[in-house]
Amino acid sequence: FIYFVLVMTSCVVRREAESQLSSDTDLEDPDGKNAKTGKGKKALGDKAKGGGAGRLPGLGRVNGHHQENGMENMTLFEVVKMGKSATQSVVDDWIEAYKQERDIALLDLINFFIQCSGCKGAVSGEMFRHMQNSEIIRKMTEEFDEDSGEYPLTLSGPQWKKFRISFCDFIAVLVRQCQYSIIYDEYMMDTVISLLTGLSDSQVRAFRHTSTLAAMKLMTALVNVALNLSINMDNTQRQYEAERNKVVAKRANDRLELLLQKRKELQENQDEIENMMNAIFKGVFVHRYRDAIAEIRAICIEEIGVWMKLYSDAFLNDSYLKYVGWTMHDKQGEVRLKCLTALQGLFYNRELGARLELFTSRFKDRIVSMTLDKEYDVAVQAIKLLTLVLQSSDEVLTAEDCESVYHLVYSAHRPIAVSAGEFLFKKLFSHQSPEEEGLPRRGRQSLNGSLIKTTVFFFLESELHEHGAYLVDSLWECASELLKDWETMISLLLDEPVPGEEALTDRQETALVELMLCAIRQACECHPPVGRGTGKRVLTAKEKKTQLDDRTRITEMFAVALPLLLAKYCVDIDKVTNLLQIPKYFDLDIYTTGRLEKHLDALLRQIWEVQDKHTDTEVLEACSTTYHYLCNEEFTIFNRVDIARSQLLDELVDKFNRLLEDFLQEGEEPDEDDAYQVLSTLKKISAFHNAHDLSKWDLFTCNYRLLNTGLQNGDMPEQIVIHAMQCTHYIILWHLAKVSDGSSLKGDMVTLRKQMRAFCLMCQRYLNSINTAVKEQAFTILCDLLLIFSHQIMSSGREQLEPLVYTPDSSLQAELLNFILDQVFIDQDDDNNSTDGQQDDEASKIEALHKRRNLLAAYCKLIIYNVVEMNTGADIFKQYMRYYNDYGDIIKETMSKTRQIDKVQCAKTLILSLQALFNEMLSDLGFNVDRSSSAFCGIKELARRFSLTFGLDQLKTREAIAMLHKDGIEFAFKEPSPQGEGSPPLNLAFLDILSEFSSKLIRQDKKTVHMYLERFMTFQMALQREDCWLPLISYRNSLQVGGDDDTMSVISGISSRGSTIRSKKSKPAASSKRKLPEGEQSEENSCSSSDAVWVNREQNVQTPVMMHSPHLTSTVLRDPKKMRPEDSYTAAYTMPTEQHPHQPVPPHRRGSGLMEDDEEPIVEDVMMSSEDRLEDINEGMDFDTMDIDLPASKNRRERTELKPDYFDPSSIMDDSVLNVSMF
Repeated sequence: FIYFVLVMTSCVVRREAESQLSSDTDLEDPDGKNAKTGKGKKALGDKAKGGGAGRLPGLGRVNGHHQENGMENMTLFEVVKMGKSATQSVVDDWIEAYKQERDIALLDLINFFIQCSGCKGAVSGEMFRHMQNSEIIRKMTEEFDEDSGEYPLTLSGPQWKKFRISFCDFIAVLVRQCQYSIIYDEYMMDTVISLLTGLSDSQVRAFRHTSTLAAMKLMTALVNVALNLSINMDNTQRQYEAERNKVVAKRANDRLELLLQKRKELQENQDEIENMMNAIFKGVFVHRYRDAIAEIRAICIEEIGVWMKLYSDAFLNDSYLKYVGWTMHDKQGEVRLKCLTALQGLFYNRELGARLELFTSRFKDRIVSMTLDKEYDVAVQAIKLLTLVLQSSDEVLTAEDCESVYHLVYSAHRPIAVSAGEFLFKKLFSHQSPEEEGLPRRGRQSLNGSLIKTTVFFFLESELHEHGAYLVDSLWECASELLKDWETMISLLLDEPVPGEEALTDRQETALVELMLCAIRQACECHPPVGRGTGKRVLTAKEKKTQLDDRTRITEMFAVALPLLLAKYCVDIDKVTNLLQIPKYFDLDIYTTGRLEKHLDALLRQIWEVQDKHTDTEVLEACSTTYHYLCNEEFTIFNRVDIARSQLLDELVDKFNRLLEDFLQEGEEPDEDDAYQVLSTLKKISAFHNAHDLSKWDLFTCNYRLLNTGLQNGDMPEQIVIHAMQCTHYIILWHLAKVSDGSSLKGDMVTLRKQMRAFCLMCQRYLNSINTAVKEQAFTILCDLLLIFSHQIMSSGREQLEPLVYTPDSSLQAELLNFILDQVFIDQDDDNNSTDGQQDDEASKIEALHKRRNLLAAYCKLIIYNVVEMNTGADIFKQYMRYYNDYGDIIKETMSKTRQIDKVQCAKTLILSLQALFNEMLSDLGFNVDRSSSAFCGIKELARRFSLTFGLDQLKTREAIAMLHKDGIEFAFKEPSPQGEGSPPLNLAFLDILSEFSSKLIRQDKKTVHMYLERFMTFQMALQREDCWLPLISYRNSLQVGGDDDTMSVISGISSRGSTIRSKKSKPAASSKRKLPEGEQSEENSCSSSDAVWVNREQNVQTPVMMHSPHLTSTVLRDPKKMRPEDSYTAAYTMPTEQHPHQPVPPHRRGSGLMEDDEEPIVEDVMMSSEDRLEDINEGMDFDTMDIDLPASKNRRERTELKPDYFDPSSIMDDSVLNVSMF
């Protein structure tokens, strides 16, 4: 039945095809429709009409079944794009159609490639018959959609990604299904190759990209065919030789003839396939591997790697390898990456790798240099390629080549580090000597023991001892079993070396302890060290089980070994510090379940011994942290550990009180031994107080007494004072924690308040100490306490803590600020903390800078959280340019945070900092300000930087910018001229600095600020044109020329530039883009003529009178019905005559239309004050005002956004003008 259906379907298909071609019967050539012609265009037999080109061959059969619902009208491109039908079935349908009418099927295939390129056109039968490929391609180029540069291969989305795969599969399956007959008919393949070659040479990227991909996949399919032919030829040759070697009696001559004939046919097919491959390689690859588009180049390199791997006998030679070698220098990382992956496929096969010696010697240096590629993915693959090269031959890479990869195990980029770790492991650990093969698996004499020693040696030779965690993380994936062999590590540290074995040195033992700790941490935490990962990832069930098993092993092993290790290395600071961190990775339940209590007692005894013998802060803090972890109430060992801890602290406190009495005894000067004893005990108490609550011992009294005595006598050792402050700080914090939790007694809050305030006063007095370290400690603690006990303490429902709020008075704020100015804003050479040793000079400078940055950050936090007045930040902000490299990021972030708190106050603080710098300049250079001096230019540049930080949204910063201008204008006219009347005010040059902020004003506010400026000007000032008055002229111009256009640059200059700009604005209304009503048009014309009169008057009159900006719109002559709320206040801008007796009031005139009903909508420009400063736009990119929302334009729809009460211009006028309060 199925056979019957298939036969009937075939008949129907044939009849439908004949009916479609009935109109072209005059062109039919049934006798020659299958005749072979030369390469290129063929004498076409039955041809489809142009309208039917591109339809799916098979005409109703997709996936081997008759299709309904319109599927019979789908093209090859549409079927492949849908991806619903199996590629095999689609190709079978096409082959069936080709066998029936090859010209129609081939035309469909041609249109398939055209449509896959994104072209909307189709090749008709007439075009296919009479036009050359170049003409067809030119015609198809005209059919492209010029509005979009996208085409199927570049479109995003899962559908188009699947289309690319289906497209490549279609070509591969097509060649595979045709490999036994059709591809040798000198018609189909010749036509397709000719078309793809022409398309690949097109100027249209879509054609070039699509055809190159098709040609390369076609070449790959042909390589597979050639490989099969080669195998068949070899088999045929072996059969022929076997038959010929038989004795004559048994030899079958007819079989020999058949084998010879078969070999001849295979050879002919092989030659024809090679000709096709040569045509594709020379016609497409040779030109496209250096295409301008990186993706096209990547396709070529990727495919040539496949050819060399599949058919190495033909392609794995220098003639083809050279293209890969040359392309490794490509500018695009995508292409370089394809080169490396192609080579990896070759070196992975040892047999192929042996044939790459010449290539490796020529391009090895380039591969090694690519390990430092700027593209991380390329660097990773380069290291992996070198690892494969190393496996193929140990002699290829020199020691220098290997060392260039070794140091990458410390890279911050984890994939690079892991790849380098694998390279290191293969190089150092994968080769075993014959004498090592019989060694035991564990223990000091095991193979792992030797490998662990090698790891230690490498770690020491790299001279990056603080990066042990990075080395362990790099080796973890390939050598985790080795790094988890803690039994061998313990044996290397505790066991005595056997005779003839070289013992580890002290330095090597220290390195081994560090690596052991890093391996324990990696096993228990299961995430990379800081700087190598984006965060903790979710562990799988298998990883969690491995983590628990490792933690159990660690506990069982080190619970026994750790006391022994501490006993052996008790006096070694580095070893003890690392060893004491191991218990925090223990599973403390195992102490009970494993009956290991005696080992716990041994550990506690060793911790007591360590703290008794050491005074180093790191060791003492490690002891304190270990006690803190072991004293966990959830575990049954808590009581045992708590007793040991209490005994230790009792002994320390008793000893401290006893020593302190002797130390502070009147009439006797303490000797150095007493001071050392007090200091060592105080350091231990302070270290333990950091992690443990020692409130029951009442240490505040003795510490306060110690600090007070130091102030009175002035001869207290600085380290004692520093640690006494630190200890007292911990006392107050622990007291606060108890009060906050509600677990304190009724009078504890009062006691805490008294102690806190007394301690703050003590630290304030120590700010005046002559010792820098003491002052720094006092400052740091003061900043912390002021922040903790600020109004923030009452947040989160803790209003009961209000009595504890402490606000610094003005004297304390001044002392804190003076400390910052004296200790932070200094040059490196002036830093007294730097050592004089040449070898430590650079490191000490970095450390000192880090300390100063911490001090500045501590003070800036007080500003951000409103602990100190925001205007104190002016002295910080003014240092922004001078100390940009050292503290620029901190100051910039502080400005950002203060602006979020209060935009207006922040703006006032910024202008205050500029005023302070201006006053300093006057005091240094005198009253005659040179505007070209470096000092003045520095202030102006700082103002420009400040201006950029306000961002692009002028509405958000509207009020703040207006206040800034107000304060700047008042400062400029504040001091009269020291040279007498007629000379400019002392601070007039400040207006030139203030003009940097004019571009941040919106139009309405520019008018308002301009009016406010004129309140301070006299009649004579308006007449001045000397150089000393240029700041005033420049500032007025910056407010006037932007009245209609905020895009004007704010620069210093004379008023003629503003006049020129205004003259350009005075155009007749007829030139407007929008036609105005007749009445409005006449008003507009009068406005324009009025502007022209004003401009000519300004340019021609020698002694101009003071007048308002021509852009200030008066509403006196307008119809009241047309007056809007936004315009209603502009009449108030007319200054009363009694304010300036000698100033004539200008006549009311229409301006250029700031608030006109029929004005064309304006899009605000967001450019800055100068084009050559565009690179500084990042100055404001991290502030809240950087939302790029253009301000409201002046059309009717958006005008309602500018409410009159949002920024009332009357607020800029004082009581003498409008009887309203000033700002």
